[in-house]
Amino acid sequence: MHGGLAQASAPPAPSSCRPANHIAHIAQDTSSSGHSHYRVTLTAARGYAACTLAGSPVDVRFSEHGVPSGVAPGRYGPQHTPVTFGPGHPVHFDIQVPDQHRGRAADEATFTLSAPGGVIPGESSASGHLRVVKGTVIGPVRAGA
Repeated sequence: MHGGLAQASAPPAPSSCRPANHIAHIAQDTSSSGHSHYRVTLTAARGYAACTLAGSPVDVRFSEHGVPSGVAPGRYGPQHTPVTFGPGHPVHFDIQVPDQHRGRAADEATFTLSAPGGVIPGESSASGHLRVVKGTVIGPVRAGA
């Protein structure tokens, strides 16, 4: 207190991890032996608070023009490594698709982000063109675009 008046503190900024507070895009990435890869990049605008993510997104669903693909992906990689996400700290995760089959076209992925203590409420979505098949797996969130 200074001069007998209490200083008001600003309310905390909304979390970047909440689905309404970030955007996500899907882009084709470098292929590996026997697999196509797609990178899903999440970015948050200034004004939102940084948060911590960990592991692969869950409840991932793919669709083309709103029609579900029917492909239920698995997960791969370490699921407990914390990653900071927020303004100036984009993150990404990998969608790895076996090249054995032609696959189903998709233009959207919806998913729930994971934090060290569990899932973050709400459904995020990413747009971009990809093909998915049975055996598709989702990698953990990593730092960087």
